[in-house]
Amino acid sequence: MSDILLAPVLFLPHGGGPLPLLGEPSHKPFVDWLSTLAPNLPRPKAILVISAHWETPVPSVTASEDPGIVHDYYGFPEAAYKIEYPVKGSPALSRTVIALLKQQGMLAVQDELRPLDHGVFVPLTLLYPNADIPCVQLSLLDHLNPETHIELGEALRELRKKGVLIIGSGLSFHNLKVFFDRQADGARGEQFDQWLTDTCCAPNHSYAARCERLINWETAPEARYCHPREEHLLPLHVCLGAGGDAPAEHVFSDYMLRQKVSGYLWR
Repeated sequence: MSDILLAPVLFLPHGGGPLPLLGEPSHKPFVDWLSTLAPNLPRPKAILVISAHWETPVPSVTASEDPGIVHDYYGFPEAAYKIEYPVKGSPALSRTVIALLKQQGMLAVQDELRPLDHGVFVPLTLLYPNADIPCVQLSLLDHLNPETHIELGEALRELRKKGVLIIGSGLSFHNLKVFFDRQADGARGEQFDQWLTDTCCAPNHSYAARCERLINWETAPEARYCHPREEHLLPLHVCLGAGGDAPAEHVFSDYMLRQKVSGYLWR
């Protein structure tokens, strides 16, 4: 099986609502990076996105041919509500995801009504602006259990052999109060960012050790300061499970709204 080219797994910081698409200055490094990343990746046959903005009691998968998008944010300029991303869905991929999860004993369901949220269409507008690669979204589980989300990713590994790009769309730092506090100390978030990067990327950690660290992420330096609620971190847990044994590459690191954020890639 070693000669099979696996599609990559990407964890990216999707930014503050629609701000990456509105020219907000602190998002420019992220926009520049993501806008130029696609040529460095094998072109996927389809995309599966796990976004921080959809939680359900059991894993749910979008199943419409034309899912559409939802502008699930408020208080932004009018341009934010005119954004379009007319990507097609893939009922076939949705069925495959359901089958893979059920093979691992996970009850999973299709959702034919759910549109794609901004954790999907904002980064994909930058990564694949032509909207010409079918996309399916998978929910987080609303119990927010870290170990279960790693297991979710492990169940999805087979998709990589089928040319499906798996994207975890969240933020390695997500404390809204701190984002909007101009006096907040960025050094506190840097401690957690360094720990997270070591966990995902340092070659001296085994896969089991990476899992153990992410399962117990609350013990990391400044963990709850960076994530008062962990929904923006858990897409990374799914990516770790899907990425497998090899360490990730630290492919993005910069400041967004004055806080350090990172992106990781498993090839």
